[in-house]
Amino acid sequence: QVQFVESGGGLVQAGGSLRLSCAVLGVTFSIPAIGWYRQAPGKQRELVAVLRNGGSTNYGDSVKGRFTISRDNAKNTAYLQMDALKPEDTAIYYCNVPRHDSSPSYGFWGQGTQVTVSS
Repeated sequence: QVQFVESGGGLVQAGGSLRLSCAVLGVTFSIPAIGWYRQAPGKQRELVAVLRNGGSTNYGDSVKGRFTISRDNAKNTAYLQMDALKPEDTAIYYCNVPRHDSSPSYGFWGQGTQVTVSS
């Protein structure tokens, strides 16, 4: 029933910006948190940004100061503003509902959105 729909990725030059969107479908209740994950080929999927219902945020060390997570509660949509992009940010980006240990609450993922940063 629940679906994650990511969008907004693309190809950008290093130093550029991109804004990703994540629509969470099929829920009628308030979720405790929303998170953005990313996965590059041959690497583990990692949690890079979290926004909790109370407004607190957490960011991975590699993106801190460059990425900003936000949400529109009425639309069940989360956003990831990505600035000062680096080639190392190249990955497929996904959203899910993170637990406190960073693992996803749901055992499935959306299609993800590809972010490619050229040097």
